[in-house]
Amino acid sequence: MRHRPALPPPAAPPTPEQLARRTVGARTADTPSRPITIIAYEEAWPARFTRETDRIRAALGDRVLALDHVGSTAVPGLPAKNRVDIDLIVADPADEDAYVPALTTAGYLLRTREPHWYEHRCLWTADHDVNLHVFGPGCDEHLRHLIFRDWLRAHPADRDLYAAHKVEAAALHPHSASAYVHHKGAAVRDILRRAGLR
Repeated sequence: MRHRPALPPPAAPPTPEQLARRTVGARTADTPSRPITIIAYEEAWPARFTRETDRIRAALGDRVLALDHVGSTAVPGLPAKNRVDIDLIVADPADEDAYVPALTTAGYLLRTREPHWYEHRCLWTADHDVNLHVFGPGCDEHLRHLIFRDWLRAHPADRDLYAAHKVEAAALHPHSASAYVHHKGAAVRDILRRAGLR
């Protein structure tokens, strides 16, 4: 039985210096690869998740401890960016040599490194239609992703409320990933609180 993580504290928007420190590769730290746009739920998203997990498992084998479809594309009926979020659990996310080269060969590029935040790494596909988030076993953020996903799947009113916040955030901040995420933060925390986090 997994433990129940704490409710995340309210977070301030990251500073430009913080964004620059976590950015990997030749990209602008806070500018999305394309403007943030929310589209209606697509039935093809679960199939994309399955296709990507097959590719990840072929690349990493038993180094994969878990793979989960998370984020809005994992919730039937929820509008989302056309980008599938996947949580990959490995023994030690800080040991990039153990998984990044194999994932690079498989077509994923390391784009984010956040040692201060659960040793989180994020890799993108070339078209950035997948965000592959890497965490370690028992990571609270990964558990929050699962709890949030499962709650929205089971509670249509909160799913629709979250959809409204996403559409508003995208309309106000189409060119800033951090501002988009921050705009949704209070709604996410309220929903997690209803899901039992304290």
